[in-house]
Amino acid sequence: MIYRLRHVTTYAYASPVDLAAHLLLLTPRRLPHQSVARATLAITPTPSHVTEATDHFGNLATRAFLDVPHAKFEVIAEALVEVRFPDPPAIAATPAWAEVAEAARLSPAAEFVFPSALAPLVPGATGYAAASFPAGRPVLAGLLELMARIRRDFTYKPGVTGPNTQVSEVLQSRTGVCQDYAHVMISGLRGLGLPARYVSGYVRTRPPPGGVARRGADQSHAWVEAWLGPAHGWVGLDPTNDIVVRDEHVVLAWGRDFADVSPLRGVILGGGEHGLWVGVDLEEADARVPA
Repeated sequence: MIYRLRHVTTYAYASPVDLAAHLLLLTPRRLPHQSVARATLAITPTPSHVTEATDHFGNLATRAFLDVPHAKFEVIAEALVEVRFPDPPAIAATPAWAEVAEAARLSPAAEFVFPSALAPLVPGATGYAAASFPAGRPVLAGLLELMARIRRDFTYKPGVTGPNTQVSEVLQSRTGVCQDYAHVMISGLRGLGLPARYVSGYVRTRPPPGGVARRGADQSHAWVEAWLGPAHGWVGLDPTNDIVVRDEHVVLAWGRDFADVSPLRGVILGGGEHGLWVGVDLEEADARVPA
C-alpha cells in the first residue's frame, strides 16, 4: 500500500519566543517492508541551524535551533511511503511464551524487557497480561488474545489522559487513547519477561471500501511491537484497533515508551502560554514508490 503523508504541527505563543531548540522524530523509518520515496520537513521560522542523526534506536532525529523572535512555530512533515509488513507466522509455529522469555535474556531484544519511565513493571498490568499466557501457550496466541482483550476491556476516550499518564492510572480508569493502550500492553508483557517496544507512527485516515474507520487516525498513532523469538523476530500489534500491523500503518520511530519517540519536543525561552494544533492525513497514493 502506498501512502501520502502530511503531518502539520503548529504552536501559537502568547508572547514571542526568543530562543528555541527542538528535537523532531517526524521522518518515517526506512525498513525492509517500508520504503520511503521522499520525506521533507518544512520548519517556520527557518532555523539558524539544523542537524540530522540517528538515535540509539535507529530513528532519524532532526534537531533545529531558532534564534529569531517568533510568535508561531510550525512544522510540516510530508512523505511518500510504501508499506507491506509480512503476515505473522502461523500461531502453532511460534514457540511457547516462556521459551521466548528465556531466549530474550541473551538477545539484543533484551533491552525491551526492562521497565521504563512510562512502561514500568506494574503488578496489575502483569496480572492482566498473565491471563492470556498459560503455561505452554504459543507466544503469538497469547499476544493476539491480550491485544483483543485490551481493545474490548478499555474505553477509547481522548482528553482524559496526557503524555505522562501512568499505567496504574489507566488500569484503574480503563480509559485512554492509543498511547495508553500501548503502555498497558508493554508493561504487562515486560512483567512476563517478554520484549515489547513502543512504536510511533500513523494509521490510515480513511478505511478501505467496506472497511472500518480506525481509532487514532487524523493524528499521531501508537502501537506495540512484540518479539516472537530469534526465528520470527518482531510483530506489530495495534491494541487500539485489535489488528496486526500489515499495510495500514506507517512507522515513524520506536523506543521503550512514548518518552523515547515523542514526535516533537523542545526547550524555549519566552512564549508564555501557548496553543497547539496538530493535523495528520495519511491517504492512499497512486504512484508506485521506486525501489
